This record gives sequence, C-alpha cells and structure tokens, in this order.
Amino acid sequence: MITTKWLTGEQDLSHPYYIRTEVFIKEQHVPQNIEIDQLDKTAHHVVVYEKNTPVATGRLVIANQQYLLGRIAVLKEHRGKKLGDLVVRMLIRKAFDLGAQEVHIHAQTQAQAFYEKLGFIPYGKIYTEAGIAHINMVKKEDVKGNCC
Repeated sequence: MITTKWLTGEQDLSHPYYIRTEVFIKEQHVPQNIEIDQLDKTAHHVVVYEKNTPVATGRLVIANQQYLLGRIAVLKEHRGKKLGDLVVRMLIRKAFDLGAQEVHIHAQTQAQAFYEKLGFIPYGKIYTEAGIAHINMVKKEDVKGNCC
C-alpha cells in the first residue's frame, strides 16, 4: 500500500534525509554539505511510503516569492512505479494551493524529459551543480486531474 505524508522543517526529517542520502550522496556522490542545507528548515517535504517504508521524497521551498521544487528522489529499487511522478504532482499542487503562479525546478538534465512530460519548460543555459549538469525549468499551471 502506498501512503504519503507532509512534513515541515520543524518536524523529524529523518525519512526524507534517508532517501536523499541513498540517492544523492551515496548513488550520485553529491557532498553531504551541499545536499543537506538550511532551506530544509523552511521547506514543505513530502514522503511516499510503500508498506510503511519511506521510498520517495521531494521538497518545496518558497523564497523571494518563487516556488522551487527540489530534492526529488526515489530509492533505486522503487523506480519505475511512478512514485517520482506522484511526488512532483504533490509538490506542484501544494505550491499552487499556497498561492504560486508558477513553479520552478533546477532539474538534472538526465531528468529533463521526465519533467517535460509533467508540463515543465526549460529556460536558460545548462549549468553544473554538485558536479551534475542541470537546467532550470518552469511550469505555469497546476497539475491536471486528481493526483493526491
């Protein structure tokens, strides 16, 4: 059974940190001091559970009236189940519920097609962050249909 849970930075973030450590730090070799940052304290975090085990996560940061999705991760053994899609849709819905006119993401270029399928449009030039190629993307409308 799949369940989801919203967390804020004041709550226990051990489940999102576990997933992010496995995916970003161990798998993609992102330094921990870059992966775990001060924005976690003010972000809205979503965690997806499969049989009560945390398997996917993402966060929504609101800064300078910009709504930024990020730290979207699915444990390797749980990929291909549309859990990343669920996380992104939940984050988009949360952003628009909180007043966003558009949402942004700093997407890894290897995931660009995934975000394009969800309606994100790339802008700007490709840049490197934590040794990984990224592209900025924006979505100007809420998700369609019921997702969460």
